[in-house]
Amino acid sequence: MRPCQYTLTPRHVHARASWLLQRHVRLEPPGRKAHAGVLWAVLFWAASRISSLAAACAALRDAPSDSAAHDALMATLPDFAELQRRLNGALQGDLPRCLRRRRQPLAVDLTLVPYHGQPLHEAAEVYRSQARSGTSHFHAYATAYVIRKGRRFTVALTAVRQDEALADVLKRLLRQAARCGVRPRYLLMDRGFCSVEVIRYLQAARHAWLMPLALRGRKPDHPEGPSGSQQFKAWKRSGWGRYTMTSAGGRKATFAVCVKCRNRRGERGRHGREALVYAYGGLVPSSYQWVKDTYRTRFAIETSYRQLHQARIRTSTRDPLLRLLYVAVALVLRNVWAWLHWEALAQRRRGHRRVDLRRLTFRQMLLWLQHYAEQWLGIEEQIPAQRPAWL
Repeated sequence: MRPCQYTLTPRHVHARASWLLQRHVRLEPPGRKAHAGVLWAVLFWAASRISSLAAACAALRDAPSDSAAHDALMATLPDFAELQRRLNGALQGDLPRCLRRRRQPLAVDLTLVPYHGQPLHEAAEVYRSQARSGTSHFHAYATAYVIRKGRRFTVALTAVRQDEALADVLKRLLRQAARCGVRPRYLLMDRGFCSVEVIRYLQAARHAWLMPLALRGRKPDHPEGPSGSQQFKAWKRSGWGRYTMTSAGGRKATFAVCVKCRNRRGERGRHGREALVYAYGGLVPSSYQWVKDTYRTRFAIETSYRQLHQARIRTSTRDPLLRLLYVAVALVLRNVWAWLHWEALAQRRRGHRRVDLRRLTFRQMLLWLQHYAEQWLGIEEQIPAQRPAWL
């Protein structure tokens, strides 16, 4: 291990994150007190505390008022499409060069942020899905995530409208990732993308892909026996097959199927055989186990969503522009954390680097950003009040 050349401090982390965001988002607020540096410090404090912009302005002594900070942000942010383009530039600004040299495994998924209000401009801004967190209304975002040991970065982000087809969302994500030179070796998606339109697009674009097969039809325990894709769930031995899926409009897509059977062995209190059914295309899998193990790497994107919610600024605004900004700030901070581990904290060894995430956890980095903002702007430690009789 080479000797340390410098000590990583909260100032370095704040400088890197604010420089990256300002370079691409280009905040230019008109006021003097609410300049770009102060706004990023306030936003980082709110992100680290999983709090709101108003709470950050109230807690930091030299920060502008919440209305002044809000007005400064709204006065300098571009329209929705341009802001999304700039935020994608910030996500891609710290990518290691090695990710651009060759094709990489990419995971694609949707994350839903619960929403309890009315749309601001049009109904399609709010995404409808199965109820969770007391609502069936959400603001939806899709991301593309590089799955590579030690270099796991979110490389594309897009908002998803209610009236959008998932094939169009996927196409837009891949186009955004390609702008920075990241092209998919194969795509890993969850069951929600298993539709005729998405599969036909993947086949036409000649992308390799892997996802769980959506199981439809009569279940294996039905008196008349399984039907449709449920027939694969009844298999007791691993195997390969093919299946033709038909959409409600009559369009069809034919693809390969892998069934990996295993014994549960008391996992989660269950016993007996279990059939894991996967749909894939553009791949030549070496074994059933390879398919299972490869798909398991997709769950790394779920970790990125867990970290996103650890740094997502809370808000009650109806404006999708600010909501997109707050989601992107959390993802950019997570990318900065991954970059620090790869460029500054990794142990350099012959052939590859050894990344130890315990040296700086994501929560610890957020705490550093909070402390730096408090050191720079001060903390409001006095509250005006009536003098009580016992003083």
